[in-house]
Amino acid sequence: MSALILIATMLSFGTTSVRQDVEFQPLAAQAVRVLETLDYLGAPLPMVEKKAVLDATRGADAARGVATIQRVLDKHCLLLVEINPESRVKVGPGPAKAELQEQGWRTFLVKVTNDAGVTAPLAIASPNAEPVYARTDDRKAALRFRQDGNDPRAVARNRWLSIEQYTKNPLKPQLSGLNVEYRVLSLYSRDQGQREAKISANVGQGTQDIGFRSEADILFTIQPSVDVKLHVLDESGKPATAAFQFRDPLGRVYPSQAKRLAPDFFFHPQIYRANGESVKLPAGTYNVEVTRGPEYLPILRTITVPKGKTASESFRLARWIDPSLTGWYSGDHHIHAAGCAHYEMPTEGVLASDMMRHCLGEDLKIGCNLTWGPCFDYQKQFFTGKDDPVSQFPYLLHYDVEVSGFGSHQSGHLCLLRLKEEIYPGGDSKNHWPKLCLNTYKWAKAQGAVCGPAHSGWGLEQPNADLPSYNVPAFNGIGANEYVVDVTHKVLGPGGELVPAVDFLSMVDTPYAYELNVWYHTLNCGYRTRVSGETDFPCIYGERVGLGRSYVKIDGKLDYNTWCENIRKGRNYVSDGYSHLMNFTVGGVKMGENGSELKLAEPGTVKVTARVAAHLDEKLHPEIKNLPYQQKPYWNIERSRVGETREVPVELIVNGYSVAKQIIVADGKEQELTFEAKIERSSWVALRILPSSHTNPVFVVVGEKPIRASRRSAEWCIKAVENCYREKKRFMDTEKEQKDFEEAYAHARQEYRRILSECEVD
Repeated sequence: MSALILIATMLSFGTTSVRQDVEFQPLAAQAVRVLETLDYLGAPLPMVEKKAVLDATRGADAARGVATIQRVLDKHCLLLVEINPESRVKVGPGPAKAELQEQGWRTFLVKVTNDAGVTAPLAIASPNAEPVYARTDDRKAALRFRQDGNDPRAVARNRWLSIEQYTKNPLKPQLSGLNVEYRVLSLYSRDQGQREAKISANVGQGTQDIGFRSEADILFTIQPSVDVKLHVLDESGKPATAAFQFRDPLGRVYPSQAKRLAPDFFFHPQIYRANGESVKLPAGTYNVEVTRGPEYLPILRTITVPKGKTASESFRLARWIDPSLTGWYSGDHHIHAAGCAHYEMPTEGVLASDMMRHCLGEDLKIGCNLTWGPCFDYQKQFFTGKDDPVSQFPYLLHYDVEVSGFGSHQSGHLCLLRLKEEIYPGGDSKNHWPKLCLNTYKWAKAQGAVCGPAHSGWGLEQPNADLPSYNVPAFNGIGANEYVVDVTHKVLGPGGELVPAVDFLSMVDTPYAYELNVWYHTLNCGYRTRVSGETDFPCIYGERVGLGRSYVKIDGKLDYNTWCENIRKGRNYVSDGYSHLMNFTVGGVKMGENGSELKLAEPGTVKVTARVAAHLDEKLHPEIKNLPYQQKPYWNIERSRVGETREVPVELIVNGYSVAKQIIVADGKEQELTFEAKIERSSWVALRILPSSHTNPVFVVVGEKPIRASRRSAEWCIKAVENCYREKKRFMDTEKEQKDFEEAYAHARQEYRRILSECEVD
């Protein structure tokens, strides 16, 4: 390219002009990633501009696409960075308004023209930016700060700014080498008013341009924030905690997600505030969404925050249902305070008080906070075997353990609830646990724990959503893989009695066909494993705690031990919280009571009853309803919707098959349903609204014969054991591990062959 053409296509420094010598396809791909990042950070472009960019990336006219992408994105650039052919970096201000928010974050773009094709990381810094760790409670970082000769309590007056360049997925730390690309930059201001910052950029030592051209002096106008006090009352007029989302007319989230610290989580658009607590917002108009879990009706409101120091807003919450009034208490048996989307540094996860706030804000009565691999040695301090002191009855937070990232996790992760001791004998951490799930169960069950596999569906993938499916999966994941072996075993309980090794399967946080299929087959073989609902927050679902729930029937005062015990008994149903299957009975026998067993002398017809309710938006949500079942959200009432109506089907399940169905309107109203089930041989019976809720079974025993509902299910289990054996054998290292492994699987083979010989029907 000639010098004249190059000059004509270059940016005029400090202003922007379209550069046409850019490859369309990689620029378009990068633009899409930038839009995704802005959405993730809660700072989306206005819809008109976003649509213009997306339309440009899909258009057939490459030259027009290159021009449109730049014209739209350039308007949001705070900095213009030029890298000349000699890799010298020059920085100037862009056209975006240099406006910040006091004690809040604003997100901008940086346009990089890269004539050297550099692929090193772009470093952006400022002497006005304080070290991030000076604003955290990290003791180690504070110690380093003191060793540098500074006092972390005395932040220099001119260090009013924090800078964070977003370099995680879908973006990358390094430049691409494309001659035009965009970076995402977030700035935080401690102060208000006008402040000047010197901002520099480089792509490695010695790349700064001469004559101070590698830095730009930018005068910011910083909007003062208003302390907005929130008054939150529940449906009965009592003070409550709720989830708040604040968005400006452009859709940007406040407070900015970019650098939140607990109890506010950076991966959430919502914050949780109790009655009387505040949020800082600059004066302006906001669209507010207030929620409190699935049993509450969302509040949508537009508020105007006036200029000044303080303001207040009041919110009165309303429910569509409250199962706890009749003794059905919600809980999520699998949440975490560290790892995955959570903080690992500087605070090694979050505190119990932070997780309690989230449970309160989602009206989740029981939160099982499971310590696992990441930050295990820090988080283990919170385990006491009792409810955490931050609990606020009837909201209880209790620390237990998930075997994940250590021990038997390669054969399937395990949820261990109601532990008295949290660490397996032989050490004080996570590094010496057994690799066979069954051996972990033996230790946990001996102390009275309630146990089951986590995120059951992983490794049990199915080609379609048929239930039951006779396709045998690979058993190559971290879900209920070894379960097909463990369910055949009994181990010693706390009193020396023999008890089932596994109590429940986890539901709701993996595709329903994967989870339910393995359960249905083992029920058909006569095993009586129950199910319990979980979210695996924030590893599978980071949106909020309680997306998967168990509603457990409690007579009298709620407590954690009883809640877990009634999961063991199957006195609960699982749900996304938007449908409810309460008071399920078969032939007068209540689910979870007296072993959930109905005895019949001979085949006959039994009456099935339940109190049922569901709530669907009147508006159809095709973005959820039309998703493949293997995509999140896996369990969601929207998937249950009949056509474009506000109706959902309630199905009667006998031995894994739907034998009757009633359609109800999902308007939130409770109603009594009655079915009749013809029972020809010993069977299990359940109700479901798929995929939103599912009861535990009632077992109907005819003529004292065990349930042997399906020869094909027994054959499926035999094949499943062999697949699991081939997959997991390689993880057993020592001679003892190999011996225990062989014995466990041999026992399972023997049991399923015996069951197969006792089955009378396919």
